[in-house]
Amino acid sequence: MEVIKTDIEGVYIIEPRVFGDARGYFFESYSKRDFEERIGAIDFVQDNESMSKKGVMRGLHFQRPPYAQSKLVRCVKGRVLDVAVDIRKGSPTYGKHVAVELSEDNHRQFFIPRGFAHGFVVLSDVAVFQYKCDNFYHPEADGGISILDDSLGIDWQIPVDSAILSEKDTKHPLFKDFESPFDLNDK
Repeated sequence: MEVIKTDIEGVYIIEPRVFGDARGYFFESYSKRDFEERIGAIDFVQDNESMSKKGVMRGLHFQRPPYAQSKLVRCVKGRVLDVAVDIRKGSPTYGKHVAVELSEDNHRQFFIPRGFAHGFVVLSDVAVFQYKCDNFYHPEADGGISILDDSLGIDWQIPVDSAILSEKDTKHPLFKDFESPFDLNDK
């Protein structure tokens, strides 16, 4: 696997080595050994999957400490634009984001450490999205920032006025009104 550093420390794009022939393809989607050697020790405890239609936007979500989560995400069907926003107070990249296209064709994965808000938009007719988490989900720890906040400077690649959002995602505060529960030195 190739690990690509992004403009924000600790956020990585992962490109697996894909072996293809006339039958199709094969690749190792996760190796604990390789992940720990290249990125760090993470104990993933929960896998999730969602299916969404074109124009669906999910996010920008996080879990508050002590239930914060690191995520390793990928799109196994279709195409999404995936985004991580740094919400660690004191970080030199606080409020900045990294965006990457994940698709069934590029097989890329995106590692998002604790202290980041995460969201995505579906760019294909349908997308199946999978993610590994290093902490169990706790509904009482749910947090979010408005995925439609223009001040974040995210180019969602679709007209956001026609985006499909859950009721919950329409109620998250703008970044300027948001009080982060994370500090740069939190683990």
